Amino acid sequence: MAEGTGLRKSLASKFDEELRFFKGWIDKPKAVGSIVPTSSVAARRMASVVDPDSGLPILEVGPGTGVITKAILARGIAPERLYAVEYSPEFVSHLRGRFPGVNVIQGDAFDLDASLGEKGELQFDSVISAVPLLNFPVEHRVRYLDSLLNRLPAGRPVIQITYGPMSPIPPGRGNYTVKHFDFIIRNIPPTQLWIYRRPLQA
Repeated sequence: MAEGTGLRKSLASKFDEELRFFKGWIDKPKAVGSIVPTSSVAARRMASVVDPDSGLPILEVGPGTGVITKAILARGIAPERLYAVEYSPEFVSHLRGRFPGVNVIQGDAFDLDASLGEKGELQFDSVISAVPLLNFPVEHRVRYLDSLLNRLPAGRPVIQITYGPMSPIPPGRGNYTVKHFDFIIRNIPPTQLWIYRRPLQA
């Protein structure tokens, strides 16, 4: 009986999360890339690039309802080491209630200096990005990546989720490398993961 109750609560929680995400998509379709949250499978793959032993904070951009946030914390990252920048006030309120201790910041991913404020000089271990880049011009995407890589040690990754077949940030537009990381079928829609790095100096 208890097991059945737990299952019902889990399903109700998942439905509530998907409903909240869908509402966010209806309200701001350009800021939300999909009508349902990222799957737990894709979230775990994205979080796998984090180095829990680096001692550096982690930057998550576009956390939405927190599926990837949860996966990052499950990697052994203390909440206070995670900085999550989210555009939607509704998602920000939800994230702050769900993940006490995480530095949830309401702000614009394309203006991280303003969004991070006094924390703008922080160096991060890695960046997990779920910003729907395909909604923006290519030159904006390149500038966005550049601003992220400037906050990482050379060689450390920015991982980006996308629903298109190609990298949303094309190679050859700046000082970064592009690598396909994974194709996740168990996601709606199926999704691609890409990694970008500043090359290590020889």
